[in-house]
Amino acid sequence: MLTVQSIAHVAIRVKDLDRSLEFYAGKLGFREMMRLPKPDGSPGVWLVYLRITDDQFLEIFPDSEGERAPDPKLIGYNHMCFAVPDLEASVRELEALGIERTRPAIKAVDGNWQTWIEDPDGHRIELMQMAADGMQAQAIARMRAG
Repeated sequence: MLTVQSIAHVAIRVKDLDRSLEFYAGKLGFREMMRLPKPDGSPGVWLVYLRITDDQFLEIFPDSEGERAPDPKLIGYNHMCFAVPDLEASVRELEALGIERTRPAIKAVDGNWQTWIEDPDGHRIELMQMAADGMQAQAIARMRAG
């Protein structure tokens, strides 16, 4: 079995780097950690690392083709989920930032609270508050109990 500690990063392709940085860094508050130059030596940025936590990052690859992320029914990336400590507070923060939700805040089938937003390229983002009685918390408790 492979020993994995966590998801280190999620990488997305975006059309407009500045527009994406305004969303992820400017509105969501993810700090830019570094920029990597294009590997072929041509001018420009190959990717930007944004900090989510000290060991979790979002990689943004600019200058991509197309207008929107693929439909969620297609094979491939579906969404990313950011854990939040208080979903109601997060909803108020989204409203203050002018970020529209694509789905209302609900207690989902897994027992956790969630709402959804999209970035400027249509990447789907779930914001989730893990509930003490949610299915994930119950599964973790069972696993720890042995």
